[in-house]
Amino acid sequence: MKLFFLFVLLSGALISCVSKQSKKQNDSVLNKPNILFISVDDLNDWPGFLKNFPNVQTPNMDKLAARGMVFSNAQCQAPICAPSRASLFTGLYPHTTGLYYQFSDEDLKNNKVITEKGTFMPDYFEKHGYKTLGVGKIFHNGDNNSVFQEYGGVYSEMLFGPKPMERVNYSPAWFPAAEGRGTATDWSPINLPDSDMSDYKIADWAVNELDKKHDKPFFMAVGFIRPHVPWHVPQKWFDLFDDASIEVPPYLANDFDDIPEISKQLHHIPAMPDTDWLIKENKWKGMVKAYLASMAFVDAQLGKVLDKLEKSDYNNNTIIVLWSDHGYHLGEKGRTAKHSLWERATHVPLVFAGKGVRPNTKSNKPVGLIDLYPTLLDMVGLPENPENEGNSLLPLINDENAAWKHTALTSYGYKNMSLYKGDYHFITYRNGSGELYNLRKDPNEWNNLFLNEAYAEIIIDFKTHLPETHAVLSLDNRMDVNEYIDKELIEFGITIPENKILNH
Repeated sequence: MKLFFLFVLLSGALISCVSKQSKKQNDSVLNKPNILFISVDDLNDWPGFLKNFPNVQTPNMDKLAARGMVFSNAQCQAPICAPSRASLFTGLYPHTTGLYYQFSDEDLKNNKVITEKGTFMPDYFEKHGYKTLGVGKIFHNGDNNSVFQEYGGVYSEMLFGPKPMERVNYSPAWFPAAEGRGTATDWSPINLPDSDMSDYKIADWAVNELDKKHDKPFFMAVGFIRPHVPWHVPQKWFDLFDDASIEVPPYLANDFDDIPEISKQLHHIPAMPDTDWLIKENKWKGMVKAYLASMAFVDAQLGKVLDKLEKSDYNNNTIIVLWSDHGYHLGEKGRTAKHSLWERATHVPLVFAGKGVRPNTKSNKPVGLIDLYPTLLDMVGLPENPENEGNSLLPLINDENAAWKHTALTSYGYKNMSLYKGDYHFITYRNGSGELYNLRKDPNEWNNLFLNEAYAEIIIDFKTHLPETHAVLSLDNRMDVNEYIDKELIEFGITIPENKILNH
């Protein structure tokens, strides 16, 4: 009998101890910061706070930037949607996963490397007590791999519309050289209210969630679609820009005279409008205006979300991250597209603000979107994910002058890579040729220094930062852009006719 009472006593003490420990852990989680993770699809480095292009109307992005830290030298890990977002959300480089081109969310979820090594960022936060919410374009197809506990949809329903029934200013079908390849590229005002636009609905969903009482800290991803093509937004956003004030980016007609042939082939984009055609048809300024109008429209939707956060109970305990998945050429390098290793396609806006971030700070160190995963874990005090290949940016957030030894690395296809370090941008191709630009002296990347002996030591140093191994293309890769990529897909066993996708 005495043994029985002793057992009961010890059991009660153990239960009490476990209960107290569990409560302590729950209290610890409840006190952690929320995360508002905002992406803007295909947004290049033109927002006002980066001061790279004139007459831009992005007051809400600029206000957010003033509240926190701007990373002015942030680079994507792939210059197209699917692999860029996959790298960000898994913490793994494309040269680790073999995911270099486009693929579906379902393919991403079932990728062998990711199932063995990776944990999606929202899943990691959920595992450690966070509530995960998402809306809009987060992964390439929204959230078709069902990573978020609550997903608001919208992107999967609206795709890249709404858009006119017929093409207005551009269609690849007008050009035999497009070789039957597709693009949604077009632009014009659309006769609809803001409320019919996908991004308006995305913002409304996020605002509604910020109105709710959440019993756990949340990780909320909000994925806006514009300025992804087609650049159709209501007329009032075009009216913000006077035609006389529209400028076009710098363009050099003989820019390709000093780049290797493989670069010309890899970067060929026949389905998209080229700059010479835009000039000939007097459409360049109109296209730039449409992009600026799309930026202004999405900035206003982002503003609704930020205003609601500011008025909510979560304002003082939320980390805000604003990012884009890659940049975009709008006539530079003779092209209108992403799909390149040049700076216009790899350079992205990146802002951290809110809890724990000092206002009006800036870092020009080369960083990558792959660094966001370990940074957020560091900022909220969660255990490190050892599989992450990026680096925490918290030392730079705490001190913009902190030592930073890392380069920013981008892949476009097998063994074609871009790296940034100091004033220089280095590009290397699988055949050993390359490009080197001094961005301080040559911000338009017009003077290739790769074959100049005076820069041999700089190139040798860049090569020490290249990965030792490169994963072959996963069979999940899809792309319908040019002959170079067609041949590469075939080389790695991917059948082209059965697997073509629309090149958005």
